[in-house]
Amino acid sequence: MRKVVSGLFVSLDGVTQSPNEWQFAFDEEMGAALAETLETADAILLGRVTFTEWAGYWPTVTSGEDAAFAKWINGSPKYVVSSTLDSVDDWANSTLVRGEPATAIKELKAGEGKNITVAGSPTLVRSLLELDLLDELVLLIHPVVAGEGRKKLFADDAALKKMELVSARPTSSGVIIATYRPER
Repeated sequence: MRKVVSGLFVSLDGVTQSPNEWQFAFDEEMGAALAETLETADAILLGRVTFTEWAGYWPTVTSGEDAAFAKWINGSPKYVVSSTLDSVDDWANSTLVRGEPATAIKELKAGEGKNITVAGSPTLVRSLLELDLLDELVLLIHPVVAGEGRKKLFADDAALKKMELVSARPTSSGVIIATYRPER
Protein backbone atom coordinates (compact mmCIF):
# COMPACT_ATOMS: atom_id res chain seq x y z
CA MET A 1 0.00 0.00 0.00
CA ARG A 2 1.20 3.48 -0.86
CA LYS A 3 1.74 6.08 1.85
CA VAL A 4 0.46 9.65 1.85
CA VAL A 5 3.27 11.91 3.08
CA SER A 6 3.23 15.65 3.71
CA GLY A 7 6.20 17.95 4.19
CA LEU A 8 5.53 21.47 5.40
CA PHE A 9 7.53 24.51 6.41
CA VAL A 10 6.27 25.67 9.80
CA SER A 11 7.27 28.44 12.21
CA LEU A 12 7.67 28.02 15.97
CA ASP A 13 4.19 29.44 16.45
CA GLY A 14 2.67 26.90 14.05
CA VAL A 15 2.28 29.13 10.99
CA THR A 16 2.36 27.45 7.58
CA GLN A 17 0.90 30.29 5.51
CA SER A 18 3.27 32.18 3.17
CA PRO A 19 6.60 30.66 4.24
CA ASN A 20 8.30 32.86 1.66
CA GLU A 21 7.59 35.78 4.00
CA TRP A 22 9.20 34.29 7.14
CA GLN A 23 11.57 31.53 5.99
CA PHE A 24 15.00 33.16 6.29
CA ALA A 25 17.25 30.23 5.43
CA PHE A 26 17.21 27.25 3.14
CA ASP A 27 20.14 24.92 3.76
CA GLU A 28 21.54 21.78 2.17
CA GLU A 29 19.92 19.48 4.73
CA MET A 30 16.48 20.90 3.97
CA GLY A 31 17.15 20.48 0.26
CA ALA A 32 18.17 16.84 0.83
CA ALA A 33 15.02 16.14 2.86
CA LEU A 34 12.81 17.60 0.13
CA ALA A 35 14.75 15.72 -2.57
CA GLU A 36 14.14 12.47 -0.67
CA THR A 37 10.41 13.23 -0.69
CA LEU A 38 10.50 13.66 -4.47
CA GLU A 39 12.51 10.47 -5.00
CA THR A 40 10.07 8.39 -2.96
CA ALA A 41 6.85 9.82 -4.47
CA ASP A 42 5.29 9.59 -7.91
CA ALA A 43 1.98 11.38 -7.35
CA ILE A 44 0.93 14.64 -5.74
CA LEU A 45 -2.13 15.74 -3.78
CA LEU A 46 -2.94 19.44 -3.86
CA GLY A 47 -5.63 21.55 -2.28
CA ARG A 48 -7.39 24.29 -4.21
CA VAL A 49 -5.34 27.21 -2.92
CA THR A 50 -1.96 25.61 -3.58
CA PHE A 51 -3.08 24.31 -6.97
CA THR A 52 -4.33 27.74 -8.03
CA GLU A 53 -1.12 29.47 -6.92
CA TRP A 54 1.24 26.86 -8.35
CA ALA A 55 -0.57 26.26 -11.67
CA GLY A 56 0.27 29.81 -12.68
CA TYR A 57 3.95 29.40 -11.93
CA TRP A 58 5.43 25.90 -12.26
CA PRO A 59 4.42 25.24 -15.88
CA THR A 60 6.37 28.36 -16.89
CA VAL A 61 9.66 27.33 -15.27
CA THR A 62 12.13 25.82 -17.73
CA SER A 63 15.52 26.90 -16.39
CA GLY A 64 17.29 28.15 -13.28
CA GLU A 65 17.50 26.69 -9.81
CA ASP A 66 13.81 25.64 -9.80
CA ALA A 67 14.01 23.75 -13.12
CA ALA A 68 14.51 20.27 -11.63
CA PHE A 69 11.50 20.58 -9.33
CA ALA A 70 9.44 22.11 -12.14
CA LYS A 71 10.25 19.17 -14.40
CA TRP A 72 9.27 16.72 -11.66
CA ILE A 73 6.01 18.40 -10.64
CA ASN A 74 4.91 19.22 -14.18
CA GLY A 75 5.45 15.63 -15.30
CA SER A 76 3.90 13.97 -12.25
CA PRO A 77 0.22 13.11 -11.83
CA LYS A 78 -1.47 15.71 -9.66
CA TYR A 79 -4.75 15.09 -7.85
CA VAL A 80 -6.52 18.27 -6.81
CA VAL A 81 -8.94 18.08 -3.90
CA SER A 82 -11.48 20.88 -4.24
CA SER A 83 -15.20 21.32 -3.95
CA THR A 84 -15.16 24.68 -5.73
CA LEU A 85 -13.00 24.23 -8.84
CA ASP A 86 -14.72 23.19 -12.05
CA SER A 87 -11.56 22.27 -13.94
CA VAL A 88 -7.83 21.72 -13.46
CA ASP A 89 -7.06 21.40 -17.17
CA ASP A 90 -4.74 24.43 -17.11
CA TRP A 91 -1.91 22.32 -15.68
CA ALA A 92 -0.85 19.13 -17.47
CA ASN A 93 -1.30 15.82 -15.66
CA SER A 94 -3.85 17.28 -13.21
CA THR A 95 -7.02 15.49 -12.18
CA LEU A 96 -9.82 17.05 -10.17
CA VAL A 97 -10.92 14.76 -7.34
CA ARG A 98 -14.69 14.72 -7.57
CA GLY A 99 -17.12 13.27 -5.08
CA GLU A 100 -15.93 12.08 -1.71
CA PRO A 101 -12.18 12.86 -1.35
CA ALA A 102 -11.65 10.10 1.23
CA THR A 103 -12.82 7.43 -1.22
CA ALA A 104 -10.60 8.75 -4.02
CA ILE A 105 -7.55 8.97 -1.76
CA LYS A 106 -8.11 5.46 -0.41
CA GLU A 107 -8.20 4.23 -4.01
CA LEU A 108 -4.96 6.06 -4.80
CA LYS A 109 -3.31 4.57 -1.73
CA ALA A 110 -4.43 1.07 -2.74
CA GLY A 111 -2.97 1.46 -6.22
CA GLU A 112 0.50 0.65 -7.49
CA GLY A 113 3.37 3.08 -7.19
CA LYS A 114 5.53 5.04 -4.83
CA ASN A 115 4.36 7.38 -2.08
CA ILE A 116 1.84 10.14 -2.68
CA THR A 117 3.12 13.51 -1.50
CA VAL A 118 0.97 16.40 -0.36
CA ALA A 119 2.43 19.62 -1.76
CA GLY A 120 1.80 22.61 0.50
CA SER A 121 -1.95 22.56 1.12
CA PRO A 122 -2.10 22.79 4.95
CA THR A 123 -5.92 22.73 4.91
CA LEU A 124 -5.80 19.44 3.01
CA VAL A 125 -3.17 18.10 5.42
CA ARG A 126 -5.49 18.84 8.36
CA SER A 127 -8.35 17.06 6.61
CA LEU A 128 -6.20 14.04 5.79
CA LEU A 129 -5.16 13.77 9.44
CA GLU A 130 -8.77 14.02 10.59
CA LEU A 131 -9.78 11.30 8.11
CA ASP A 132 -6.81 9.13 9.16
CA LEU A 133 -5.45 9.17 5.59
CA LEU A 134 -2.10 10.87 6.25
CA ASP A 135 0.64 8.36 6.98
CA GLU A 136 3.55 10.67 7.64
CA LEU A 137 3.96 14.35 8.47
CA VAL A 138 7.38 15.94 7.99
CA LEU A 139 7.66 19.37 9.57
CA LEU A 140 10.57 21.66 8.77
CA ILE A 141 10.37 23.77 11.91
CA HIS A 142 11.99 27.18 11.44
CA PRO A 143 13.42 29.11 14.40
CA VAL A 144 11.14 32.09 13.85
CA VAL A 145 7.83 33.38 15.19
CA ALA A 146 5.85 34.31 12.08
CA GLY A 147 2.89 35.86 13.90
CA GLU A 148 0.97 38.70 12.23
CA GLY A 149 -2.34 36.82 12.07
CA ARG A 150 -1.14 34.24 9.53
CA LYS A 151 -2.87 30.88 9.31
CA LYS A 152 -1.53 28.08 11.46
CA LEU A 153 -1.32 24.41 10.59
CA PHE A 154 -3.81 23.52 13.32
CA ALA A 155 -6.69 25.60 14.62
CA ASP A 156 -6.90 26.31 18.33
CA ASP A 157 -9.98 24.07 18.55
CA ALA A 158 -8.46 21.10 16.66
CA ALA A 159 -9.30 17.66 17.98
CA LEU A 160 -6.69 15.70 19.90
CA LYS A 161 -4.51 13.64 17.56
CA LYS A 162 -1.58 11.67 18.96
CA MET A 163 1.52 11.47 16.81
CA GLU A 164 4.61 9.30 17.09
CA LEU A 165 7.99 10.97 16.55
CA VAL A 166 9.90 8.91 13.98
CA SER A 167 12.95 11.13 13.65
CA ALA A 168 14.20 14.63 14.38
CA ARG A 169 17.38 16.30 13.29
CA PRO A 170 18.64 19.88 13.33
CA THR A 171 20.09 21.50 10.23
CA SER A 172 22.98 23.93 9.90
CA SER A 173 20.57 26.90 9.80
CA GLY A 174 18.76 25.87 12.98
CA VAL A 175 15.72 24.31 11.31
CA ILE A 176 14.54 21.04 12.85
CA ILE A 177 13.30 18.38 10.45
CA ALA A 178 10.82 16.32 12.46
CA THR A 179 8.98 13.33 11.05
CA TYR A 180 5.76 12.14 12.71
CA ARG A 181 3.31 9.31 12.12
CA PRO A 182 -0.23 9.32 13.45
CA GLU A 183 -0.81 6.78 16.21
CA ARG A 184 -3.37 4.28 15.01
